[in-house]
Amino acid sequence: MGQSRRIAPFLMAAATATGCASSSTLEQFESAPRQFVLEDYFEGETTAYGLFEDRFGKVRRQFKVDITGVVDGNRLTLTEKFVYDDGELDTRIWEIDILGGGKYRGTAGDVPVPAEGQANGNAFNWKYKVDLKVGGSVWNVGFDDWMFLMPDDVLLNRAYVTRYGIEIGQVTIAFKK
Repeated sequence: MGQSRRIAPFLMAAATATGCASSSTLEQFESAPRQFVLEDYFEGETTAYGLFEDRFGKVRRQFKVDITGVVDGNRLTLTEKFVYDDGELDTRIWEIDILGGGKYRGTAGDVPVPAEGQANGNAFNWKYKVDLKVGGSVWNVGFDDWMFLMPDDVLLNRAYVTRYGIEIGQVTIAFKK
């Protein structure tokens, strides 16, 4: 579900980039051989590995994240503990409401407006904004996450990162139960 507060120095350098986000639509995954259910996948322990690439495709940061998911009624709580290659640590806690019909809404401490998500077939699209600390200011950065459930409980995630609607980088994450 995404790290971002600590990639700010790399986002700043890419702020003037142009690019395009994914042109995928959820409908195209409806008949996939696997069905992705967010709360089923993330309940319990999950480990993920990821990296941030700037608009030029240069890898700027790599990380590992340990995720603990707890389902209580119609709410999924995800505690994400990040360890970056430079030794920095970070934590994000998502509170995600399970709305039914493959729809979700979630909040986290640095997410100023609720995130919206929809699953269909083996795909999940999760859109949200994050307030990033950049020097003495805060940037509001958008994430358009596309997750795909693969065989063997591998979940691949590609997040398109934007500022003012302009793509400034991408985050790639592989999750494993």
